[in-house]
Amino acid sequence: MNAVRLTNVTKRFTRHLAVDELDLTVPAGSIYGFIGPNGSGKTTTLRMILHIIHADSGEIEVLGQKEQRAANDQIGYLPEERGLYRKLTVLRQLTYFGTLKGLSTKAARKAADDWLDRFQLTEWRNRKIETLSKGMAQKVQFIGAVLSKPELLILDEPFSGLDPVNLETLRQGILELNADGTTVIFSTHDMAMAERMCNFIFMILNGRKVLDGTLDAIAAEYGTDTIRLRINGGSAAMTDIAGVADMIDHGQFQEVRYDGDAQELLAKLVSRTTVHHFEIARPSLHDIFLRVGGPEAREEAETKQTAGESAAPVNEVEE
Repeated sequence: MNAVRLTNVTKRFTRHLAVDELDLTVPAGSIYGFIGPNGSGKTTTLRMILHIIHADSGEIEVLGQKEQRAANDQIGYLPEERGLYRKLTVLRQLTYFGTLKGLSTKAARKAADDWLDRFQLTEWRNRKIETLSKGMAQKVQFIGAVLSKPELLILDEPFSGLDPVNLETLRQGILELNADGTTVIFSTHDMAMAERMCNFIFMILNGRKVLDGTLDAIAAEYGTDTIRLRINGGSAAMTDIAGVADMIDHGQFQEVRYDGDAQELLAKLVSRTTVHHFEIARPSLHDIFLRVGGPEAREEAETKQTAGESAAPVNEVEE
């Protein structure tokens, strides 16, 4: 069974073609990662799956339903634009979210308390949202998306702005839900996180699908021309070596693509510097993202994302 199926889906905003004849199938029970540069069409695709916006053409089937919004009570959604009612207490906010998804007040409170305990937020249950840290508020909004044990969970940039401790807490929560049968779709700019968590990777660029499949299949398609190494002098020690087609400097180590025999490159490096590590490997998802996305993706990947969204009131709550 497929949780989501898009067939020849197109969406245009005035003169901008946001999604162009997209075909996509998300198997039930999978964790599907959506990647792509800013403005590539990720969020538009997610919102069409949720029927927040409607496709201009094509067919969208969600949890076996083709009717607009028919499956929404079975879907949990964490939008990229975080939004909580700042004057409500945590428990009241979560209870409200739960009742929107059809839970009784009693059941919503019980589910909220269970998740608050799991996320070590029990002592904050009767505090107002405005008193929470950014990480706490983000965990509360995640809880609101999963209270009803959705069959499909859609997360738009769920890890943005989180410190490592809160990030790991949220990651574990997602994996537990998936282990219990929830299909998870999430968009992210964190290639390492997508590589660690996802069964399938989908990349969209300028509204068109450019990658779709398992990580193993995608990596195999791009061969074994990537060399990971750590040398004295870093990237500066390789600037004039013929055959180095591309190089990504991660600081403590480098990834290069070399047009030629890897042993030849090793010999050149040994002749000029100390080589601490030299590994022939399949390209990382980060490397593939840069190759496929081109300069736009490279610029985005090299820009450290430090600004997070603050918890703020919203005019309406997404159902």
